[in-house]
Amino acid sequence: MKESTYQDSKNKSYTLKIREIQKELPEFCGEYFRSLSNMNMSVLTRYGYAVDLRGFFRYLTEEIPLFSGSTPLSFTIDDLKKVTSNHIELYLEYVSVYEKNDQEISNGENGRARKLSAIRSFFKYYFKHQYLESNVAALVESPKLHEHAIIRLEPNEVAVLLDQAESGANLTEKQRQFHKNTQLRDIAILTLFLGTGIRISELVGINVNDIDFDNYAFTITRKGGKQDILSFGEEVAGALRDYADQRKDMSPLEGHENAFFLSLQNRRITVRAVENLVKKYASSAVPLKKITPHKLRSTYGTMLYQESQDIYLVADVLGHKDVNTTRKHYAAQSRDNKRAAARMIRLRDD
Repeated sequence: MKESTYQDSKNKSYTLKIREIQKELPEFCGEYFRSLSNMNMSVLTRYGYAVDLRGFFRYLTEEIPLFSGSTPLSFTIDDLKKVTSNHIELYLEYVSVYEKNDQEISNGENGRARKLSAIRSFFKYYFKHQYLESNVAALVESPKLHEHAIIRLEPNEVAVLLDQAESGANLTEKQRQFHKNTQLRDIAILTLFLGTGIRISELVGINVNDIDFDNYAFTITRKGGKQDILSFGEEVAGALRDYADQRKDMSPLEGHENAFFLSLQNRRITVRAVENLVKKYASSAVPLKKITPHKLRSTYGTMLYQESQDIYLVADVLGHKDVNTTRKHYAAQSRDNKRAAARMIRLRDD
C-alpha cells in the first residue's frame, strides 16, 4: 500500500473532523465552510473556526434567554440577525472561565482573541453576502494582548539538554530501558529543532527521501502545504546520519515505510510523542523552564538573529509569511543590541 504524505493524512483527518462538527452546527453554516475551503485556508485553521463556532452557538442557545428553546441545529439566519455585539461580548466574558463536565476551563487573552477572530470571519461572510444588514462582530473590540518574554534556552542549557539526551542521565528506570533504542533518534530530533528552527509538524512529516546529505539540505512541507528546502550544518548532519544508519535496519509497519522518524512501534512518530520526548529531557536538564518544541524553535531563531542581525533572514528560515511576526518575537533582542551599542561610544576619557 502506497503511503500518503503526512500532510495528506493530516488534511484528511481534520477534514473529517470538520464534517463531524458541522453536523452540530446550523445548516446554513455549510456555505461558510465551503467558502473557507475555496480560499485555500489551512485545514487546521478551518478546524479551529469550526470548534470555536460550535462553542459560540452552544452558548447562544444555552445561556441567552432570547434563544431559549433553540438548539444550534435549529438556529436560522433569522436568529442570526438577532445576535448583537453585546451577545458576543458576553460570550467572550463567559469563556474566560467556565465549567464543562465538572472541569474548569479558562481562556486567556490569546484564546479569547482567537474565538473572536472566528466569529468575525463568520459574520463578515454573511454580511458580505447580504444575509445580514449589519456586521455586529466588527463592533466588538479585540482583547488587549500583552507581550510575553520569549522562553528559550541559553547556550549552556542547549549543551546540557543534548548531553542529557545522549547520556540518559536523570531518567527514570523505566525511561532508561527504552533510551538505548531511542537515543540516536531523540538526539537527531533535538538537534534538528535547535539547528534549523523547524516546526514540529514539519519534523514529523519528514520522509527518508526528503534528506539530501550531499547538499546538507532537506525538503519540508510548510503550513498551508507549501514545500520548502532547509539547509543544515555539520552538527545536524552528524546527528541525522547516525540515526539514518540505525533507521536502515528498522522495519516500518505497512503505510509508514517512507517516514524518517519512527516510533518504537515502527510507525511515523506523532506530534504528541515528540512533545513528550522534549519534555522528558528538558524537565531534568533545565527544570526551571517549561521547554516545548516551539521553545527550541525560538532558541534557534534567537541564536540566528544574534549571529546575523538580519531579521529578514530569520523570517525566511523560520517560514514566517510576515516579517513583522518575526520582528515582534525578537524585538527584545534588538533592544538589547541598541543598549549595547549605546555603551560602546565614549565621548570623553576619564
